[in-house]
Amino acid sequence: MQIERKEIIKRLNAQIQVNGHIIGVAAGSGMTTKCSVLGGADLILALSAGRFRQTGRASLASYLCYSNSNWVVMDFASRELMPLMPKTPILFGINATDPNINLENYITQIKNAGFDGINNWPTIGLIDGQFREALEEEGLSYSLEIEVIKLAHKQDMFTLAFVFDVVQAEQMLEAGADVICVHLGLTAGGILGAKKVQSLDRSRVLAQQVFDVCDRINPSVVKMVYGGPIKSPLDAKYIYDNTECQGFIGGSSFERIPAEKAIINTTKSFKYSENTKEEDSLIKALAGQAYDYDYVEFIKDYIKNNYGKPICLSELALATHISIPYLSAKFKKTVGCSFTEYLIRYRMNKACEFLKEKGTPVSKIAELVGYPDYIQFSKIFKKYKKMTPTAYRASVDTKN
Repeated sequence: MQIERKEIIKRLNAQIQVNGHIIGVAAGSGMTTKCSVLGGADLILALSAGRFRQTGRASLASYLCYSNSNWVVMDFASRELMPLMPKTPILFGINATDPNINLENYITQIKNAGFDGINNWPTIGLIDGQFREALEEEGLSYSLEIEVIKLAHKQDMFTLAFVFDVVQAEQMLEAGADVICVHLGLTAGGILGAKKVQSLDRSRVLAQQVFDVCDRINPSVVKMVYGGPIKSPLDAKYIYDNTECQGFIGGSSFERIPAEKAIINTTKSFKYSENTKEEDSLIKALAGQAYDYDYVEFIKDYIKNNYGKPICLSELALATHISIPYLSAKFKKTVGCSFTEYLIRYRMNKACEFLKEKGTPVSKIAELVGYPDYIQFSKIFKKYKKMTPTAYRASVDTKN
């Protein structure tokens, strides 16, 4: 039974109110859908990229002539996803540039098939250069994706729009999109992951620029991000803490990378039964780049678990047996900001969490996040949050 657009929006806003954010999963199989919903997924995106991932291919296979993307989605989603999870919104990833369909009629067909919403995938937004120019000369442009969202909204279907810049965000908002999702590129990490992605901090800047447009044009629209450098909960938290993001959508993060880890290590445990311990170096490599220990993830995990203690990059470099300059450069290249900047941001965001709780003195909170000198803590907090810790706590109390 189809879930009405207003009901989906109501559910998502309730989740944001209670949990602070929502989760969308780009699924390629019934198994992924079932497990992700049991894990708390709020939305399922039926994308051809997900189906190709299930066959061991990269998401970019959606863009090549291996099969018809719309046929792939209609087939596997109607057979595997919808019968399993009728109470979870399932969005159809439509290839708007398919020259063999009438957009309005096909959206009607999608709606009649029981899908709850529409998403623009595959998207022209990931294509650039001469190929992009050639496509647009043929009329196969991002404007067709905007038209898809507009037509689906007209038929009162729930719509989630992938955007890549502020101009596209403005256009999708005017078309009536219920969710604006900043697409940060294909997901890094694992065996099939993208090898070159923009940094986490650059992604933060882009996301907030788009969200500022959302707040100006339609403050009630749900604001999300997808893919790119976000491959772990820590990465997502960095975006949540430093932007107005209200949710994360992942495909490889929930489906491909976990499967790669589990299958490889389970097979190894059967193959080498005398030594079933998972090799940490392999786990780290799969979380970042194959065959390379992921020092950046090590640093982020260490900060997460030790933010209240003194943390020095020199000591971390010593622990990992690599030079300080190399570790610093690797971190900045991956995250987009320096180790010190990341550490300060993390501590200030933790301080905000503590300040929202009544009872703990502000001076004690300073110590909890690694600043025994309250004056220093207050100066840094004001620099990053544009107000003193006391004023921040007062503003939170006023809102509540």
